[in-house]
Amino acid sequence: MKKILLSMMTLVGLTMSVMATNPVVPAMPSLTIAPDAHAAGMGDIGAATNPDLNSQHWNPSKYAFMQSKGGLTVNYTPWLRSLVGDIDLAYIAGYYNMGDMAGTISGSFRYFSMGEVSLIDDGESILGTARPNEWALDVAYSRKLHEYLSMAVALRFMYSDMNNGSNTTTDGVSIENYPAWTFAADLSLYYRQPIATPMGESYFALGFNLSNLGGKMTYDEGETQHFVPANMRLGVSYELPFDDYNRLMISAEANKMLVPTSQSKFAVDANGEPLKDAQQRKEWYDEVSSPNGWWMSFCDAPGYYNDQTDKHISPAMEELQEIQWAIGLEYSYNRQFFGRIGYSHENYYKGNRRYLTLGAGFKLSIFSLDFAYCLATAPTNPLNGTMRFTLGFDLAGIKDLVNNKK
Repeated sequence: MKKILLSMMTLVGLTMSVMATNPVVPAMPSLTIAPDAHAAGMGDIGAATNPDLNSQHWNPSKYAFMQSKGGLTVNYTPWLRSLVGDIDLAYIAGYYNMGDMAGTISGSFRYFSMGEVSLIDDGESILGTARPNEWALDVAYSRKLHEYLSMAVALRFMYSDMNNGSNTTTDGVSIENYPAWTFAADLSLYYRQPIATPMGESYFALGFNLSNLGGKMTYDEGETQHFVPANMRLGVSYELPFDDYNRLMISAEANKMLVPTSQSKFAVDANGEPLKDAQQRKEWYDEVSSPNGWWMSFCDAPGYYNDQTDKHISPAMEELQEIQWAIGLEYSYNRQFFGRIGYSHENYYKGNRRYLTLGAGFKLSIFSLDFAYCLATAPTNPLNGTMRFTLGFDLAGIKDLVNNKK
């Protein structure tokens, strides 16, 4: 159906010119979209970068290192505007530091609107219109385990409504589509150590985040089961000072979806032969539990033939191709003015999301403003021209400003 095709293209971001042989396509992949301009300006990097207001999405453990008492951020992304004009992502996040011994609580809410979509049946008859949307609400708790190490756990509720429960037909059979929902959890670590240099204090950081570890979702009362976008993210960064005012942070990150491929090599019959019937493969896929799917995602790629190089790609090499990586730089002047650049890479046969990103930011004692812009390097990539806007508020700074005026 049109709405499903639009959803997959919108959320996964496959380029129009790519014939991906075996992409990983979970339910609610909108959860993987970078919601803020800070990380987006560095190539969608955030696991090990400096703590900021939007750490909830990338690594909530970073909140334990925030120096302010609390903060709030509002983010907006007009999504795929080169294709359609009414798809948007809104994201709100905030935190409150209860003290070094008590820890930090944080939370976020994201809302992804896919605009207005016409519902049609197999005979091309219009059944009506719908406004598909997805949203997620989460809370997290973080605290320092050591002077340089912090940990966080998060709980998330996810909700996806593809067509407002409208009836659709397939092969003349009426099917009722229902909203899907589930719960998931995150587990993260953040290590940040200061290092004395002749030019000043530098920082080395490592970040690790397991996100969206939860149950499967269904839109048809259990007939079909979909994995949510469980993900493993690992990052490293190093911030180097040049003098008292100028600093440069270098970051790199890799992430892998913990979702089994739909063409898993484990989909076999009782005799060990691969299941070739689409319905049998679907039934096998539906029966795989979430925990089994997480472990299976590391070793279930079947391999494939690359017609461009005239070579066979081994299962192990295909697994490595599922790792999306990125590098990014951030220059800061007096920790008030920021310039950012980054590059994100996904394998040609796994979606081909490859793009260069640019970003800028400005920060005062009470608020901050950030902007990011995406320049796709893959031909006809619908992500090209994507912009993100972030407005942040330091609650402690606002409180001090109000008290000083009294």
